[in-house]
Amino acid sequence: MAQPKIAVTIPVSDNCLSRLSSSYDVITLPGGLGSGSPAVSFEDVWAVVTNGSTGMSDAEMALMPGLKLACAYGAGHENIDIEAARRRGVRVTHAPNTNMETVADHAMALLLALVRDIPRADAAVRRGEWPKIMRPSLAGKHLGILGLGAVGIAIAKRAANGFDMSVSYHNRQHRSDVPYNFCSTPTELARHSDFLIVAAPGGLGTQHLINRQVLDALGPNGFLVNIARASVIVTADLISALEQRRIAGAALDVFDHEPQVPDALKALSNVILTPHVAGLSPEATQGTVELAGKNLTAFFAGRPVLTPIPLPPPSSATRHNL
Repeated sequence: MAQPKIAVTIPVSDNCLSRLSSSYDVITLPGGLGSGSPAVSFEDVWAVVTNGSTGMSDAEMALMPGLKLACAYGAGHENIDIEAARRRGVRVTHAPNTNMETVADHAMALLLALVRDIPRADAAVRRGEWPKIMRPSLAGKHLGILGLGAVGIAIAKRAANGFDMSVSYHNRQHRSDVPYNFCSTPTELARHSDFLIVAAPGGLGTQHLINRQVLDALGPNGFLVNIARASVIVTADLISALEQRRIAGAALDVFDHEPQVPDALKALSNVILTPHVAGLSPEATQGTVELAGKNLTAFFAGRPVLTPIPLPPPSSATRHNL
């Protein structure tokens, strides 16, 4: 009996590809569906492995009349057309909580490096200089977290328990199961924060929540870290705030048009940039591979998938979907 055919439309590790190939007939298209040979047929593809950044459009689903499952490799799914999936009867899964500890580690690493200005100190020593750079401490400061999901909670625990920081958050709704202070708007959160970490999902519900008003509320002594999605921030407003020193600095792991990064950001000395690696670690990759594999196995065995994304009725998008 022939193995089920799946398409992998994102770069994945050799280990992941090997595991998938042992059970499925795999078409690899790491540059997306449009990167394959014109001769490649998707007629008998039953499942696609993608991610939140690459996603899957209605037009791409139309190329696969036999498609029954879109499997997001990771927690994000903002660029998968959920409405089209609902209409076409395509199940959508993701891999939540597989990299939250790694992302939280990276968020705190960026915050420490930014606030303590580690890159500038390192560069100075390498030049033979010995500057005494005076920078703030994290202890006793106020941390704001935009989006208190699994990643936000992991960051909050590190900040409160490891660095003696007070934590506030803005979420779609107040959470009664956490000891942190709830702020009703992103602006209110920024106003009460020395440091602001963006941990919200991408998508229309959170697009441009961080704008000039929020950045001005954060103020000239405030620092911003984004390990979520670039779409949550108005990039032009952020660049302006950094250039004019209306905020003290920013550390960014995500960008609007990756891998392109605005030259204006590269030129700024009060910015730290990393290439969308917050969720990458051997532990996180292993967890993601295993959960994606379990979802595929369950689906092809006719069992319920483990981590489905609900397929909503039409026109259900809302703002502040944190």
